[in-house]
Amino acid sequence: MLPTVAIVGRPNVGKSTLFNRLTKSRDALVADLPGLTRDRHYGRAVADDIAYLVIDTGGFEPVSDDGILVEMARQTLQAIDEADRVIFLTDGRSGLTPADHLIAEELRRRGKIVALAVNKVEGMRVDVVTAEFHELGLGIPLPISSAHGEGIGDLVEQVLAGFQPEPPAEPEKEKIPRIAIIGRPNVGKSTLVNELLGEERMIAFDQPGTTRDSIAVDFERNGKRYVLIDTAGLRRRGKVFETIEKFSVIKTMQAVEDCNVVVLTLDAQQDISDQDAHIAGYVLNAGRAVVVAVNKWDGTDNYRREMVKNELSRKLGFLSFADTLFISALTGAGVKAVLPAVDAAYGAAMSRLPTPKLTRVLMAAVVQHQPPKAGPFRPKLRYAHQGGHNPPIVVVHGSAVAHVSESYKRYLENTFREAFKLRGTPLRVEFRQGHNPFADRKPKPLTESEENQARRQRRRGRKMYGKR
Repeated sequence: MLPTVAIVGRPNVGKSTLFNRLTKSRDALVADLPGLTRDRHYGRAVADDIAYLVIDTGGFEPVSDDGILVEMARQTLQAIDEADRVIFLTDGRSGLTPADHLIAEELRRRGKIVALAVNKVEGMRVDVVTAEFHELGLGIPLPISSAHGEGIGDLVEQVLAGFQPEPPAEPEKEKIPRIAIIGRPNVGKSTLVNELLGEERMIAFDQPGTTRDSIAVDFERNGKRYVLIDTAGLRRRGKVFETIEKFSVIKTMQAVEDCNVVVLTLDAQQDISDQDAHIAGYVLNAGRAVVVAVNKWDGTDNYRREMVKNELSRKLGFLSFADTLFISALTGAGVKAVLPAVDAAYGAAMSRLPTPKLTRVLMAAVVQHQPPKAGPFRPKLRYAHQGGHNPPIVVVHGSAVAHVSESYKRYLENTFREAFKLRGTPLRVEFRQGHNPFADRKPKPLTESEENQARRQRRRGRKMYGKR
């Protein structure tokens, strides 16, 4: 089991910057604003051949009465309980504060091994800056700079003291599906993640914009492993003003690009908006498998349910290949069907399509409905093979394929999807122009007899034309 290190401290002391430094990544959002991180964020790090887990936490306010801060404190306390070691990060430029004393008391009550780090000391006299932090009674303060990397080696050495390198793990043969939960703000994405995990892993609060970063969580269900990604809500571009929210949108888009299956979460108590259609269009352009989850279904009457279904077919008709589930993340109704639908969509996205069967399906489709002519040309489609996965790509070879219309391309997509039962994933058809074997061949010079024969034929042709 990998050792676990939790980073705790007041808001805006540089915890996420230190997390990115230790994990050598940019997974955590970083900005000069307090309260940016809210949920627990896990990452893997390696130092001196010792692999360990790092937990980034939100700003710790032990005695706050604010609802969202209470939830953040609960997340931090849970991270402390899970951790083997704790890095208590303070701010050398702000100095020692009453909040630091409260956090130190909480850490002593928990009985954890703590490494006290004083951050942001670049360009300062470290002995003077760290002097006042001795009164916390948590050992010798270590001066560091998360942004510049100063003192990080000494901090890691102290934190990992006593841990031994583990033997290298065997490479995983199993491909783990990555599932991104996306949608507009306040549609219940974090609540759905918590319901799937069976624990209060994410802060689920009745306030839009609670989730700001994309949080990936590994979990296992019925012997199968998954990576579940909770993302920030996506508003219309004209409604996005804060810098933090712009970063959150970028992280959500990156999560869509990196995942295998997207669970598009909608709110049954609100109309299906143009923004929902834009989000769905982005997922479709990214080529990701999709499961549509209509949340808060328990709070609607029969009339509202019929309206939602009509809006789905009217505004999201281009996702007709995806399974649509009607759920309640709060009560758990219908949530059991989410993972089976994800498995089906993932299996379709990663399907192997044999070339002989693809070609037979193509020939049957051409016999039933030939490509329409484009001027004097009628495209001739000869054979097909698979060109990629996630999404499945079918490459069709033939002649004059540049003249294949978009409608005929959609006809082929639907034919292939129906023939191979590819439920839940988009499918792309690409065309390749066949090579003409005579295009580069130069004509051989004529012999003398062939030249004479050609000359006689031209003379005969001129006589016939003159007689007319």
